[in-house]
Formats: sequence, C-alpha cells, structure tokens
Amino acid sequence: MKKVVFVSLGAVLLASMPLAAQSSDVVTVIHVGKLLDKPGTPPRGPSTVIIRNGKIAEVLSGHQQGPAGATQIDLKDKFVLPGLIDSHVHLDSDAGGNAALIEGFTDSPARAAYRAAGNAKKTLMAGFTTVRNMGDGTGATLALRDAVAAGELPGPRIIDAGRSISTTSGHMDATLSVSEDLHNSIGQENLCDGVESCRQAIRKQVRRGVDVIKIATTGGVNSRIGAGLGRQLFDDEVKALVDTAHLYGKKIAVHAHGDDGVNIALAAGADSIEHGTMMTEESIKLFKAAGAYYVPTLSTVNGYLERLAANPNAYPPDVLAKVQWRIGVTGKSLAKAYPAGVKIAFGTDAGVSKHGRNADEFELMVKHGMPASAAIQAATMNAATLLGVEKEVGSIEPGKAADLIAVSGDPIADITTLKSVRFVMKDGRVFKAE
Repeated sequence: MKKVVFVSLGAVLLASMPLAAQSSDVVTVIHVGKLLDKPGTPPRGPSTVIIRNGKIAEVLSGHQQGPAGATQIDLKDKFVLPGLIDSHVHLDSDAGGNAALIEGFTDSPARAAYRAAGNAKKTLMAGFTTVRNMGDGTGATLALRDAVAAGELPGPRIIDAGRSISTTSGHMDATLSVSEDLHNSIGQENLCDGVESCRQAIRKQVRRGVDVIKIATTGGVNSRIGAGLGRQLFDDEVKALVDTAHLYGKKIAVHAHGDDGVNIALAAGADSIEHGTMMTEESIKLFKAAGAYYVPTLSTVNGYLERLAANPNAYPPDVLAKVQWRIGVTGKSLAKAYPAGVKIAFGTDAGVSKHGRNADEFELMVKHGMPASAAIQAATMNAATLLGVEKEVGSIEPGKAADLIAVSGDPIADITTLKSVRFVMKDGRVFKAE
C-alpha cells in the first residue's frame, strides 16, 4: 500500500519532483473549504475532489477520505476554482515603446525563447493554467507550447497564433519607423495586400503549425505610424483572411480598435474581437448575430501608465497620442457590451501589461460593469469555449484536466483575491502551494 502523505500549503512535494519522475498512476484527494466547480453557478460548500492520472475523477460533497493510499491535499480553509485562462498574451514580449523597438534588434531568437519560458512560469504561478499567445515572430512560443505539453518545462497550456497578420504599413509591419536600408533584413511573410496575398499569409502560418490565426483589421496603439486606429483592410481582403483560416479549421482572432474594423471582421465571421475599443450599437448587433466573443484587454492601460511613470519619453509622439487616448476610453466598450449580452472572454494583452499580474484585469472588468462572478466565468468557461478547449478545461468536472487554483478569500465577494493565488495545480501536478 502506498504511504498516505498530507500536503499542507507549506510543502510542494509534487512540484519538487522532476517532471519525468512522476508516475502516470497517481491518485490525489483534495479537501476543499469552498468549491466553484462550474463558474456561473453558485459555489459549493466543503467538498472533495478526487484526481486520477491528472484528470478529475470525482467531485463529492463533504470531506471524504477517498481511495486508500491516495495523496491527500488539505485546502479546507481555501476557496478552490478552475485554473484561469488568459485569452490574449504575448509571452515573448516584456518591453514597450522605444525599448521594444530596440529589443527587436538586439535580442536573439534564443533570448526571446528564454524570456518566453520565464514569462510562462510567472503566468502559471499567478494561477493561469491556459493561455492563448497572440503573436510570435521567432517561433519561440510555438516551441515552448510543445515543450510545456511534453512536460519538459513548467508553464500554462499554450494555444498559439504564430505571427500576426496585417497589411503593409499595418499594425504588424515590423519595418515601421525603421530605416529603409534595413527593410530587406526583416522577415515580412505576415503582411498581405490583396485577396491572394492574404490567403497565402494565412497558409504560411498554418504551415508553421499554429493553433489559431490572428489578424489586424485596424491600426494599433503601439503601431509606430500616425495612420490612426481605423480600418486598414478592404472587404474582400478581410473575407479572404477569415474564410481561409476557417477552411483550415482555425479560429480567427481580430485585433480591432475602430468600429469600422470591428464591424467588417464580425460581418466576415470572425471568432473574436481583441480590444474593440470603439464599439457602436451596430457592433453589438453584429457580435450577437455572429456569436463572436469580445476580449477587452483592459490591462494595457496599466502597462502604459507604469512605463510613462518610469519614463515620460517611453513612447514616440505618434504612439504617445494613441496611448493617452486609449487610457481615456478603456472600459467604455465593455460597459456597453456586457449588459447587451455580448459573450466576454478574459484577456489581458500581457506583454503590454506585466506578466504574472494577469489577474489585475479582473479588477478593471468589475470596475467597468461586470459582476465578479461573470468576470470569473469569462476567465474559465467562456475562455475555454473561445479557445476550443472546453472539453479539457474551464470547470472542475469528471474527465477534465485537473487544473485547480486556491485563494484565501472569496473572489465573488472580493475579486482582488485572485491577485494572490495560494495554490496552483495543472494536469494533476502541484506547481505552487503557499
């Protein structure tokens, strides 16, 4: 018979073991004080979660012993909920403004890979066990996705978009503000102009092995060009991009600030809108007709404010004007969309904001009109459905991955509790226990 081991919040027995050393025949019993097993429904009282080989096996009422010989974890004084999901991160990025431009020329792909791995660990420790990475020029996060899945490195489950697509001079054009002498040395296979070019750009990302496609129908706040935040693609180009992504079975996420870029993407069948800063009533109608998700990324303002506080010249003038505008209007679209019944998925744009502080987004969502329970649902069941992994994660139910986190307070009563995650389990393995 296996020895029964009681794991308190001061010990991380499983996490101290090498990844490859853990047996595939593992049974764990977690005793929970309060359990939010299905976000969107009321939490349960004292409960027992039985995990077998990294999967949820049973969820029982009360504190029960479970199978003989199982590892026992005591979270009787904690509030337990599913591992959180961030639908919009940039794991290989930390810098912004002028620093980001310099980083693009001074860092090697290997350095980007190590940075992505470090940020992935920060994200996991913050309680986010699944992320959708929305931009990867070097392939670092594509490789990291596979290394994490193989158990070689700690990190969240990664759904990766590869390199984001825009027009020439659009938001994803890496040559903006760079000397023309250097343009030929900067890979630009992610730019497209015209229908055939846009179809090819999608196919090139599919060839890289991406999970999802990201495009930009409008300019961006951080684009180093004063071309505004309105639409930058023609109708036939947007349709070609969306249809080609769907042809290959890939969902398509659309960076869009201006309502014209939001609306054309939704009309073409986009699966999600990222940022959606200037939504109108027409946008709301299109969201609901399409069944698309809105990913607000409110946390960007935290990144902007912190960088400007450290260096008032962190952004060039064209970008600074857009940053100041974004700070002023952030949250207004969410305040329209949520009460109108638009589906919301949690996403931070971490990389613009700080990695490991993804939970700051919850406070902003509540500030701009979402109940705490709805914000939690956006970061669990809603995000899982958007990412296409709802059969694996998003709730604590038999058959799903054993992704659980624990906090000391009740996040439905105080959403800021989620900024201090005390316990993190992913796929049945404990990565954090305080």
